[in-house]
Amino acid sequence: MHGGDSIPKVMHTVIAALMPATLLSVGLFGFPALLVIVITTAACMVTEFIANALRGRPSTLHDGSAALTGILLALTLPPHSPWWICVVGGVFAIGVGKQVYGGLGYNMFNPALIARVFLLISFPVELTTWPEVSPIIGDNAFSFMQSLSIIFSGDYGSAAMDTITAATPLGHYKTEMGLGRTVHEALMTTFGFDYINAASGEMGGSLGETSAILLLGGGLYMIHKKLIGWHIPAAMLAGCLLPAAIMWLVNGDKYPDPLFHLLTGGLILGAFFMATDMVTSPVTPRGQIIFGAGCGFLTYVIRTWTGYPEGVSFAVVIMNCAVPLIDQYTRPVVYGKSKRAKENA
Repeated sequence: MHGGDSIPKVMHTVIAALMPATLLSVGLFGFPALLVIVITTAACMVTEFIANALRGRPSTLHDGSAALTGILLALTLPPHSPWWICVVGGVFAIGVGKQVYGGLGYNMFNPALIARVFLLISFPVELTTWPEVSPIIGDNAFSFMQSLSIIFSGDYGSAAMDTITAATPLGHYKTEMGLGRTVHEALMTTFGFDYINAASGEMGGSLGETSAILLLGGGLYMIHKKLIGWHIPAAMLAGCLLPAAIMWLVNGDKYPDPLFHLLTGGLILGAFFMATDMVTSPVTPRGQIIFGAGCGFLTYVIRTWTGYPEGVSFAVVIMNCAVPLIDQYTRPVVYGKSKRAKENA
């Protein structure tokens, strides 16, 4: 009531926290990445406007929630995603992931992540085609017109598709381990994995797998501004990295070290910007720790023992289902009311 916060202020601050990593992703992957972000965000905003109009409600575009969903969804997509993937994802995120429940504040799942899961299950080829880093300025940079051709027609001109695509570290690790390689052979020998490049974002992957440093900085900025608490990010990171450390110590030839899991994939993006969604996460500190730990543990399990190399989206969506139950069993006792009276109630 008196703190000065509002939905637009919160959403715009989160967008600002995302901007350094988002701009870096555009710098690393060029104009195609910019088009993916613009198209996905526009699809979310147009769907939001149409949904409100059909329901006879005033426009909510000014609050920034649809734009934030579009940016977050774009950051989970490959940098050269076809335009129709961006549009279908944006329409699903807002239309099915948000508006079908009643709009902002009523959705059960994080709209960007449920759309990401839908796209990955429905269009696995398009969602697992990863281009190499192609900076916006340089000898191998795509011009704006070439980028339009790539996004809208899939035409790379004289460059063959297989000469510009590359596996992600998580995907390459999953494939090589299936061939009986050791972690060192899979990552260092055949892939050339480098922790510094992984931290700075100079490796193939989704737009949100850019600079771990900038994403971490944006997350800490939100904690400093008290938009989110530390409970979910810390618990999610611990939930993934602790089992990673245990398995690495048990068999370092088969399981990568925790730093690999921290710097690759969307763990940091998920921990600070996805799992902390105020609508789809628990309200109590104890519940947030349980929720975050579950997200992190499921991320590690999916990465390690399933057919999917990345598990952040699935983990958060699964734990979104458990939020009502977590809230029920972690709500504090009302002041002046005994624990027994609470249980009887």
